[in-house]
Amino acid sequence: MEEEKSRRGIQSIEIGGRLLTALVEEGAPMSLGELAKKAGMPSAKAHPYLVSFGSFGLIEQNPLTGRYELGPFALQLGLISLHLLDPVRIAIPAITQLAADIDQTVGLSVLGNQGPTIIYISESSYPIHVNMRTGTVMSIQATATGRVFAAFLPPRQVEHMIARERQSGVAGDFGAPDLKADALEKILADVRKRGLARVQGEPIPGINAICAPVFDHSGAIRLGITAIGPAGSFDVGWDAEPARKIRACAEHVSGRLGSRPLD
Repeated sequence: MEEEKSRRGIQSIEIGGRLLTALVEEGAPMSLGELAKKAGMPSAKAHPYLVSFGSFGLIEQNPLTGRYELGPFALQLGLISLHLLDPVRIAIPAITQLAADIDQTVGLSVLGNQGPTIIYISESSYPIHVNMRTGTVMSIQATATGRVFAAFLPPRQVEHMIARERQSGVAGDFGAPDLKADALEKILADVRKRGLARVQGEPIPGINAICAPVFDHSGAIRLGITAIGPAGSFDVGWDAEPARKIRACAEHVSGRLGSRPLD
């Protein structure tokens, strides 16, 4: 009984919250009727909530069109929330669960000074000996991780990274030759289309990898989530369960960072 009491909320707040949720999901000003319908309540019931929300800036009504949108206080709350978000802290529990779900090693990467860099690894239940450890800089051209960042970073930035990679020999460290610009762009276009990058038995023979991007509220790529495993036991088919779970994990973390789903 005590536990049930502690979980009991205030129903009127939960009902009003449906109106705020509807506005967020719509992403555009709405009329009273549209807003009430989306929130699943009559207009007469919705209106008093909107008046109350408007009194302290959660919602405002355009005096010319009569349509409702999020108010200045709601925007302030959102900005503060985004400022407090730590993408890595949010992602680590998610990739730890992902590694357990698919029983493959999962790495988390960020864009470092030298390129996409592994900053955290959640191991599978069995050891896998590959050149991916904390601090490893991943090749833009040769790895699933690098290709995901290259697909969603500004082209000029990618060009500089590839030039630096060629100078440093990072791609050669992964046993992969340079790709011609048109060949690489074809690969990156496919990554953008699918929201995933994969490599099969390359650049490391016998090892498969899939990487998915994590975006923030501005649509910028912040992280890469990469699963790697032996080719014999890691199915990297686009519609296979691991790919679906990797994508879902990245979308979950992106959602926590305020990103809207990819079209």
